[in-house]
Amino acid sequence: MAELVKGRRPQPVLVQTVRSAAAATIAYVVALRLSSEPAPLTAPLTALLVVQVTLYSTLTTGIRRVNSVVAGVLVASGFSVLVGLTWWSLGLIIVASLIVGRLVRVSEFVPEVAISAMLVLGVTRVASTAWDRVLETLIGAVVGLLFNFLFVPPVWVRTAGESIEDLSRRMRQLLLRIGEGLTEPTPVERAADRLHEARRLDHDISEVDADLRQAEDSVRLNPRVKEGLLHRVVLRTGLDTLEICTVVLRVLARTLTDLAKERTEEPLFPQEVGIALKELLARVADAVVSFAVLVTTEASQSAETAESRLAEDLEAASVSRERLAGLLLEGVQRHPRQWQLHGALLAEIDRILDELDMENRSKRLMEELDRASRETRERYPRLAAVWQWVREALPRPRG
Repeated sequence: MAELVKGRRPQPVLVQTVRSAAAATIAYVVALRLSSEPAPLTAPLTALLVVQVTLYSTLTTGIRRVNSVVAGVLVASGFSVLVGLTWWSLGLIIVASLIVGRLVRVSEFVPEVAISAMLVLGVTRVASTAWDRVLETLIGAVVGLLFNFLFVPPVWVRTAGESIEDLSRRMRQLLLRIGEGLTEPTPVERAADRLHEARRLDHDISEVDADLRQAEDSVRLNPRVKEGLLHRVVLRTGLDTLEICTVVLRVLARTLTDLAKERTEEPLFPQEVGIALKELLARVADAVVSFAVLVTTEASQSAETAESRLAEDLEAASVSRERLAGLLLEGVQRHPRQWQLHGALLAEIDRILDELDMENRSKRLMEELDRASRETRERYPRLAAVWQWVREALPRPRG
C-alpha cells in the first residue's frame, strides 16, 4: 500500500479545496465564452458539485447531478411561460420539482431539482435564458469530470487507517479501565460507566465507517492505485473485526456490571484471580492495537514487524487466558455463586482472541477478495475487462 500515499504529503482536505476552486474557476471562464449570460454562475456551481472528493463518486454522482439541474430548469421554463413567479406558483414549482426528481430517479439529489427550478425562476422568466442555464450546467459537469480525470483526487487510505488505529486505542483504554479495581468492591455505578463507555464505541464505529467508505471510493477506478480491491478489502475486513470486538466488549462490560450487582459488599474476584484477569485484559488490549496497526500498515517490511508483534501479543494473551481459566475453575469449585458469569466472561474474551487470530483473518480476507471479485465480474463483465486492460497498459511506477 506504500504507493497509495507516496508523494502525497499535502493534507487531502487542502488538496480537495484547491481542486474544487480551480475546477469552478475554469468552468466559469469556459461558460463566459459559450453562454450568452453575463454572469454564468451555474457552470462553476455545477463544477463545484461534480468535483467530488473521489473519482468514483464523481462518476457515480455527476450524471445524477446534471439530470437534477436540467430537470429543474425544464420545470422552471414551463412555469415561467405559463404563470411566472408568485407566492402560489413558487409552492407549485417546489411540489412539481420534487415529484419530477422522483420520476427521473436522481436519488439523493431530488432537492437540487427544486433548488435549480427556484434559481432559474427567480433570476429570469424567459425560457430562452433557461436554456442557457442548461448549457452552463453541462459545461460545469464536463469541466468537473475532465478535471477529475486529469487531476485524480487524493487517496484517503491514510485517513481511514488513522481512524481505525484511533478506534483500537480507545478500545485499549476501555479494556485497561475495565481491569482496574477487580480485587476490591466495585460500585455498580462505576461498572455501569464502563458499560456506557463500551456502548459509545458504536458511535465511534460509525465515524470510522464513514472515513472508510470515503477511502474505498478514493481507490475505486483510480488509475494511480494498484491492487485497489485488495486495499479496500483489507481495511473493510479489519474494521469488521474491530466492530465485532466492540460488540463483545460491550457484552463483557455488561457481564462485569451484573457481577457487581451481585457482589456489592465484596470484591468481584479473589486477589489472585483479579490480578490474572487484569493481566489478560491488558494483553488483549495490546493485541487489539497490534491488529489495527497490522491492517493499516503500508510498507511490506513494516507489515512483517506488525504481524510479529500481533503474534507475540496473541501468544501472551493465550498464556494468560489458560492461567485465568484454571484459577476461575478452582474458584467456582470452592464458591459456585454466579459461576455462569465467570464462564461468560471467559467465553467473551475467547471470542475477541478468536476474531484477532491471524489465521482466521487470512481466511476471511481471501473469502472477501473472492466474493468482491466475483460480484464485480458478474455485474460489470465488460467494464471489468476494459479496466483490466487499462491497468495493464498503464506504465508501472518506478521504485
